[in-house]
Amino acid sequence: MIAAVKGPYIDWAGLAPLDALVGGSLVVLLVGLLRARAARTQLVPLLTLASLGAAIGLSIWQWNERKDLIEGALRIDDLSLAITVLCCLAGVAAVLLSWRAVAPEQSGHGEYHALLLAAIAGMSVLAGAENLITLFLGLELLSIALYVLCATELRRATSLESGLKYLVVGSVGSATLLYGLALVYGATGSTDFEGIARALAGGDVVSDPLLLTGIALVLAGFAFKSSVAPFHQWTPDVYEGAPTPITAFMAVATKAAAFGVFLRFFDVAVIDARDTWAPALAALATITIIVGNVGALGQSSLKRMLAYSSVAQAGYLLAGIVVGTQLGLQATVLYLGVYLLMNLAAFAVIVARERDTDEGDDLRAIEGLGASRPWLAGAMTLAMLSLAGIPATAGFIGKFYLVSATVDGGYTWLGVMIVVGSMISLGYYLRVIAAMWMRPAPAAAPRLIDGRPAMAGGSPEADAELGGAAAAAGRAGAGPRAQLEVSAVAIVCGAASLGFGIIPSPLFEAAKAVGRSLGALP
Repeated sequence: MIAAVKGPYIDWAGLAPLDALVGGSLVVLLVGLLRARAARTQLVPLLTLASLGAAIGLSIWQWNERKDLIEGALRIDDLSLAITVLCCLAGVAAVLLSWRAVAPEQSGHGEYHALLLAAIAGMSVLAGAENLITLFLGLELLSIALYVLCATELRRATSLESGLKYLVVGSVGSATLLYGLALVYGATGSTDFEGIARALAGGDVVSDPLLLTGIALVLAGFAFKSSVAPFHQWTPDVYEGAPTPITAFMAVATKAAAFGVFLRFFDVAVIDARDTWAPALAALATITIIVGNVGALGQSSLKRMLAYSSVAQAGYLLAGIVVGTQLGLQATVLYLGVYLLMNLAAFAVIVARERDTDEGDDLRAIEGLGASRPWLAGAMTLAMLSLAGIPATAGFIGKFYLVSATVDGGYTWLGVMIVVGSMISLGYYLRVIAAMWMRPAPAAAPRLIDGRPAMAGGSPEADAELGGAAAAAGRAGAGPRAQLEVSAVAIVCGAASLGFGIIPSPLFEAAKAVGRSLGALP
């Protein structure tokens, strides 16, 4: 008689946030096949928002739970849940910024939003991974979806180029990571993080060249995904070429997921080898801070500037991992939340200006914005001040927390580098503020359609008479009054950057709860 095979116990309550994302992705993909235009343009985004809202609600429901899922392949704790919530909030903003965008129209609303949900599901898996195999699966799920999303503006060459570059460079990063994971497994004989930690606790494996090579390759693979110098070369080109809503989503959500698994791997699996990898990680953080801030100084493209800014921010975040303490974990997670608010506000303003002007994401697009659109200019100002770490903003609270963690962990010089990097960043953040409030708006050039000037106002009727090119470009009907959702994202995130800078206690409480997730840390 053949013995019955017993499958692993599955805690469906713990998997509920992931189920909401995966199930929502399938439903959205099927609804996107309906012929009715209203179903594709209105119902699909609403269902996507509903799925993200359900995932956020279910994550809050599971808050303070600490349990292993699927035979220890995934871990549900406040760290993984916090990263899931951050990624879902970034997804909500991406859906709102994409509501009238060109990319969903050209690539298909169902496919676009289904890929967005699939990417967030991969981020959730990555943040909760406690196994090398699960880690790689989560990374590939989010990466493959993002490769396609970067190229969803099918009629714009730079978007297709962005997707191709991200695919090529991302594949190299994934291969490097996979090779590193294989070496770690070979040295420790385990794919589980706890098994790896037990192998290292014995002391003999810590100095094994096979393990050290594996950790170095894993670090390089993570660095590709989180835009850590010198593995950041793809970031400016991909950020500039991708549709701006996707750039905004990648800038915050991908970084949150990457640093979530950064924390879990280095501060759990290989924490006993910290004396070996921490100095190398500290050196990478220093290089990243310098390269990111100096690279941003000469940029006239706002998206490229924010790409280099994200490189510098990755350097700041690495500092929290280097120290390997609960305070470092708390500071890293708090700064990820702050970083989400700052960047979404900035990218929402860029989306609005891309639709209002013909300057794209050039710095000229925001000149005179303080006089014409003061609310948007105010949101961008708060975002820039917060990114620079000016007091009374959430960015200052986040950087102060990181500096405190580095000093407490014995890396005072790294805290000094965070301060020096913030001083350098004033050179490009203040330039954006000056362009909005101190320069007049450039003279409006007549819009050309099929080689001929459009009629005054660029109305849909006039554009249709001249060939309908404006509608194809996604600008028809995308004037200031039609961008309420974009303005809402900018204003809410900008106001939150100020509010949490004045009253930071909610951030501190959430960070402390997350810090207790990895109880083994000192």
